[in-house]
Amino acid sequence: MQWTDRIRQVKIILVVAAIAIAVVSLVASNILTKDLARQERTKMEVWAEAMRALSQADENTDLALVLKVLNDNNTIPVVVLDNDGNVTDFRNVAINAKNYKDSLLYVSAMGKRLKATKQDIRIQLSDASNEYIDVCYDDSLMLKRLAFYPYVQLGVVMLFVVVAIFALLTSKRAEQNKVWVGLSKETAHQLGTPISSLMAWTTILKETYPDDDLLPEMDKDVKRLQLIADRFSKIGSLPEAVPVSLSEVLDHVIDYMDRRTSKKIQLIKVFPADDIIIRLNASLFEWVIENLCKNAVDAMGGESGTITLRVETVGERVIVEVSDTGKGIKKKDMRNVFRPGFTTKSRGWGLGLSLAKRIVEEYHNGKIFVKSSELGKGTTFRIELKSSQ
Repeated sequence: MQWTDRIRQVKIILVVAAIAIAVVSLVASNILTKDLARQERTKMEVWAEAMRALSQADENTDLALVLKVLNDNNTIPVVVLDNDGNVTDFRNVAINAKNYKDSLLYVSAMGKRLKATKQDIRIQLSDASNEYIDVCYDDSLMLKRLAFYPYVQLGVVMLFVVVAIFALLTSKRAEQNKVWVGLSKETAHQLGTPISSLMAWTTILKETYPDDDLLPEMDKDVKRLQLIADRFSKIGSLPEAVPVSLSEVLDHVIDYMDRRTSKKIQLIKVFPADDIIIRLNASLFEWVIENLCKNAVDAMGGESGTITLRVETVGERVIVEVSDTGKGIKKKDMRNVFRPGFTTKSRGWGLGLSLAKRIVEEYHNGKIFVKSSELGKGTTFRIELKSSQ
């Protein structure tokens, strides 16, 4: 199973687990909140009855139990309103007011609000008269915290999921980097010995057959192999970027591609009049442009067409665009073109564009993306670099 599939499965499992925890927590909290709300309602009904008993008491009434009930409420905010809506008593209400008048206004507004939300108990004070009181009560601090707790828990769970997914992606990236570096170093090492032998044989052949016309071409191919080995070696370590002429770098690529592509394909360059000096690792950046040009050649399928290299500066950015008149990229494939292993070719590893992205973004702090593509008309890749890097 590939790393990508495993990561996707783990992310799905984590998200499903988070949703399950959130749902269970919300349901359980809702049940507990309703139970506690019913208990508080019952307590307030008893408290309201104690208020009626207190209002109807005479000098012979034992008020010990009544006062105990009234004084034992230390958690539930209560506002008592009379027939006319005036405050007669209140308890456990947090008030931030400058004077008693402001406090009374605040408590009165609170009582009316609670009454409007049906959080009140009406107590008839006397059977002979229409006098009554409304005992308005709010949720206790514990009930409010219990109702809010699931959302805090949900936030913690989501934070855990995000951290876990980030850790997985970081681990995946670190493993990919190790693979890239190991593969690059091993490739450079494996190429080193046969290239040295070829260079030695080329030298012997030059001495033996100095007038042979094929030897210069062989020498160019050997040097090309040496360049490829050098590129792999640089990918396996931190390459050094130095100020270079961008036009010269691109001219090298154009010269190389022009000698190795069909005459049906025309290479066009659109460069600014003034040369652009930019910090690059020339060898690796040439590899990026070569990859884009080779993909453009493949996209034309042996037919005639053009490949255009366009360079411009926009503010502090240097823009390099490689456009072709090939078959284009399907919309569903555009977001996958830089993914390692993705290819639409019958023969291909799907590593070229992935490698190009790594070189541009990690080694040159730039961006590379598909600017535009239309089926049957062609594709444009854009590279953005900082001119002052």
